[in-house]
Amino acid sequence: MNVQAIVLIFYMMGMLALGFYNYRKNKNLSDYFLGGRNLGPWQSAMSAQASDMSGWLLLGLPGLAFVIYVGTTEAIWTAIGLATGTYLNWLLVARRLRKHTQISGDAITIPVYFENRFRDTTKLLRSISAIFILVFFLIYTSAQFAAAAKLFATVFSANYTTGLFIGCFTIVGYTFLGGFSAVCTMDTIQGIFMFLAMLFVPLVILNSIGGIGEASAAFSSITTEAFSWIPKTTGGSVSILLLISAFGWGFGYFGQPHTLARFMAVKSSKEIRPARIIAMVWVITTLAAAVIIGVLGSAYLAGGHLPAEAVEMVNADNEKIFLALAQHMLGPIVGGLVMAAVLAAISSTADSQLLVTASSVTEDLFMAFNKKKISDKTLVLVSRGTVIVVSLIAASLALNPESSVFRLVSFAWGGFGAAFGPCILFSLYWRRMTLWGAFAGILTGGVASIVWHSLKGGIFEVYELVPAFIISCLAIVLVSLRTKVSAEVKEEFDRAQTADI
Repeated sequence: MNVQAIVLIFYMMGMLALGFYNYRKNKNLSDYFLGGRNLGPWQSAMSAQASDMSGWLLLGLPGLAFVIYVGTTEAIWTAIGLATGTYLNWLLVARRLRKHTQISGDAITIPVYFENRFRDTTKLLRSISAIFILVFFLIYTSAQFAAAAKLFATVFSANYTTGLFIGCFTIVGYTFLGGFSAVCTMDTIQGIFMFLAMLFVPLVILNSIGGIGEASAAFSSITTEAFSWIPKTTGGSVSILLLISAFGWGFGYFGQPHTLARFMAVKSSKEIRPARIIAMVWVITTLAAAVIIGVLGSAYLAGGHLPAEAVEMVNADNEKIFLALAQHMLGPIVGGLVMAAVLAAISSTADSQLLVTASSVTEDLFMAFNKKKISDKTLVLVSRGTVIVVSLIAASLALNPESSVFRLVSFAWGGFGAAFGPCILFSLYWRRMTLWGAFAGILTGGVASIVWHSLKGGIFEVYELVPAFIISCLAIVLVSLRTKVSAEVKEEFDRAQTADI
């Protein structure tokens, strides 16, 4: 067994130990799903961004940027859109959502917040939200498992299926045991780890190539348009559809349940501003580094610096460019630590997604339609069981070795952004929004995203998040204006605006 594999095994053992440590701390659902609403600014910022970026940051985005020329341009504008969306999410959503979820019956999940906010006695909002969470998170989690399979297959020189099994066991183990506290603690550690790795690797690559001059010469040998920032069609005209699609990723932030859960769990609404600053430094740095790694990887490959087996691996799957660079250009221990950073990126998202899915099934389906009083101990057991079941389904979806982390994440990200993003924003800013407006927005946004994704060609090449987000907004406004909102809902909205939590 190589040294990189040994380093990775020790890291995995640490993750599982943290889960065991937090096992007995989870006495009720609030502890298991929100850690008792006790996150400080560092923990909320780092866990939110680490859970947000996923294996997509170290595999999917560098893999896209590696594909000179169109891929690089798309990666650049996707990164710009995500950085913008991150800032707006912390600025517009975080503080208000923290206050509204506590004022609205101390809601611990997004579906329960919607139900309480609009006084829904029909359970429709809660049910449709839970269904979309289950569907899109199955896809999202399968993307993380696919990334884990690629990582472990590379490090342990194993086949894809074996890598998938190892990754699933590690991630599911500490999520099952530790709950939200373990996940947020681990995500904070992993967020710092990812940040350092993303700073270190581009500098090493550039030094190995021979500096900026040699890198520029390598780019020129690939394409004369390698440095163009504006996406263009094969005919040379500006590609508006690609520009809209890439930048449109930013709209997805408003509807990601695993990120929104961090806002809901912050100790005080006053902690939001320092958390936002920490989050933005992390996001801008890591996104820029991911794109640079992909671009420099192209130059490194073109310069003949990688051995034949690594070149073959990257040509077969460009999302392995980061893994190939870490495995062949870094020392055994440093390379192992960088590989552990990849695992950190994967697990920091998968654990959060499993936890939110479990909370939705337990809180929004099992409890909502069970009239008997259920003990907190039983509910935590149901939640842990859900983590196992959802993981098995997600792993089965990731069994195909050809799975693209970038495309799987793209589909789930767009679905969440369109289904929940507009509803979250309007619920926090529009006093006149009604129950049926919320229902129409969630349903049309989620369905429109799925339908648009299935139609390819022409205008349908635009990323489904953008048109589905607009359709959802229109549905919310039009239906709300034709239905009534109670004085009680308006009064609670006004109270949440002035609350100091």
